[in-house]
Amino acid sequence: MAICTPGGQSDDKETSKKPKDTKFKQQKLPAWQPILTAGTVLPAFFAIGIAFIPLGIALLVTSNGVMEKVIDYTFCYDKSDTSSTCASKLESLGTNVSGHVCYCEVTFTLDEDFPKDVYMYYGLSNYYQNHRRYVRSRDDNQIHGDTVSASTLNSDCEPYRTKYISSSDSRPIAPCGAIANSLFNDSIAVEFSSSENISLIATGIAWFSDKQDKFNNPPSWNGFTNPPNWNDKYVYNLSSEANNNGYINEDLIVWMRTAALPNFRKLYRKINHVGTFAERLPKGNYKLMVDYAYPVTSFDGKKSIILTNTSWLGGKNPFLGIAYIVTGCLCVLLGVVFLVIHIKYGKKASDMINVSSKTPF
Repeated sequence: MAICTPGGQSDDKETSKKPKDTKFKQQKLPAWQPILTAGTVLPAFFAIGIAFIPLGIALLVTSNGVMEKVIDYTFCYDKSDTSSTCASKLESLGTNVSGHVCYCEVTFTLDEDFPKDVYMYYGLSNYYQNHRRYVRSRDDNQIHGDTVSASTLNSDCEPYRTKYISSSDSRPIAPCGAIANSLFNDSIAVEFSSSENISLIATGIAWFSDKQDKFNNPPSWNGFTNPPNWNDKYVYNLSSEANNNGYINEDLIVWMRTAALPNFRKLYRKINHVGTFAERLPKGNYKLMVDYAYPVTSFDGKKSIILTNTSWLGGKNPFLGIAYIVTGCLCVLLGVVFLVIHIKYGKKASDMINVSSKTPF
């Protein structure tokens, strides 16, 4: 039966859902379909095992060669009142902790020399910088140095987008957002053998791409105020060095790169290897002198300072070496198991090819 169309034409053919007769749509493209036999699988298992085990051992030895000293100073005692900790003093102030500084000292010992270059990190635990609202609470245009105003600031910065200076004066915050507002503000110095202060370098600790591309200072700071938790410190006086001040301050840049896990460490300073410390950080007694201003006990967190050097692999992290060794051992073990099964129960290649209706299975 003919099918009439609106144009008066007829079409005896019904619309077909059959794909076009092309190699791609008919799945006729040439393909390699390997036949997994004992002769191909077993050598692969043994090859992976033989390659991974020595590589894992090399990585583990390299990681274990990195020197590291962790000093927890969460509950260090107030220098002016040795009966109470700085943590308890800050906790007793509740939400009024901003601007309060407690001074404490922590002694520690290095049992062996730390060859240069030595780096100082601060570590925080149980601190969820990866929370979605926290990560978004920033204005990338602002910290890039673009001209912004209170109305154009990212709304994700709330409630740290504007701040009331007086009942009738509300100003935009620079830099806005929860990340900048919670900037780590402990100050730490190190002394060797109660006589020699160790010189620390505050530059060169941020990613080069961050400082060059993502963070720039605006033409003017007029009309802006500081985040609530910064007390009397403003972004344009974070450092006395012109190339390390404002949004390009490297402590700020390091902090603004949020951590993926709740327990993390961030680079704080580099040891200036001069004088006594030209080649190493010598073994002996040291003292941390801390301006304790960052509260962590309210969320069951802890603070620590980590002194460490590096290798060609980076910092101390044995996971990669252990992972390679475990994977290599598993491959060798599976290879042996499959080899035994193949020898005991396997068939010859000729038996697998010459199959007939009378072949027993």
